[in-house]
Amino acid sequence: MGATGSCAGRTRERADLSHAEVRTDSGRGPRGPSTMEEFKVQTAKHPVPNSTPLRPPSEHSKERAKRLSTDSNGTSDGGAGAKTPVELTALEEAFRRFAIHGDTRATGKELHGKNWSKLCKDCGVIDGKTITLTDVDIVFSKVKNKSSRTITYCQFKEALSELARKRFKDKTSEEAAEEVFKMIEGKSPIIAGVTRAVASPTVSRLTDTSKFTGSHKERFDETGRGKGKAGRVDMVDTSGYVSGYKHAGSYEKKMQGKPQQKPM
Repeated sequence: MGATGSCAGRTRERADLSHAEVRTDSGRGPRGPSTMEEFKVQTAKHPVPNSTPLRPPSEHSKERAKRLSTDSNGTSDGGAGAKTPVELTALEEAFRRFAIHGDTRATGKELHGKNWSKLCKDCGVIDGKTITLTDVDIVFSKVKNKSSRTITYCQFKEALSELARKRFKDKTSEEAAEEVFKMIEGKSPIIAGVTRAVASPTVSRLTDTSKFTGSHKERFDETGRGKGKAGRVDMVDTSGYVSGYKHAGSYEKKMQGKPQQKPM
């Protein structure tokens, strides 16, 4: 009996609560808008302060993807994945030109000792008095890593600053470095002329066609120019003249010069 009475009491309590909720909802009036269109109308009439207007989800996702791409990859606003072109300075451009000089596999990001010495020589950093080739090699060994044979662009600028303080002693470190930078900006490696062949007596004798004999002599004319096929193949003379005759064609010329006689 006790269990049955408790269950009946709980059922009455639930019924009383449901009736109370119905009375409360009826006192509040009609519920809010149920459709998205009515919600937008109500939002436009009663805007919430410090709120941003709603945008389609696609616009949010596109903007977020662009922002993440720009922040992570350093890309431009032109689109995700497009690299921003980096404009090189005149000094860095000269560094890359000397870095790839004479080496087809070089990337232009590192400079080895041979091209470093050439750069200082071609750009006039070495004057033979305050800075010599030995000074250039010492500075190179000083700024490079212990187990490396090349220097990076930052180490390159550090090496130039070291030489600048020795070259321009009457100026500050910044002014001296700027002077040396100007000497290198926009410069390219100086390419020496092509090595000329030495004219030795042995070579000149072998290439002198006037001294050729036998069948080799027949392959060239008096000026030393090759005759081509005529110098390699026996050409049959079908002109009708005997071999060695030097006045071929003279008879026709004589007959053309004389007036023709009228027949009797």
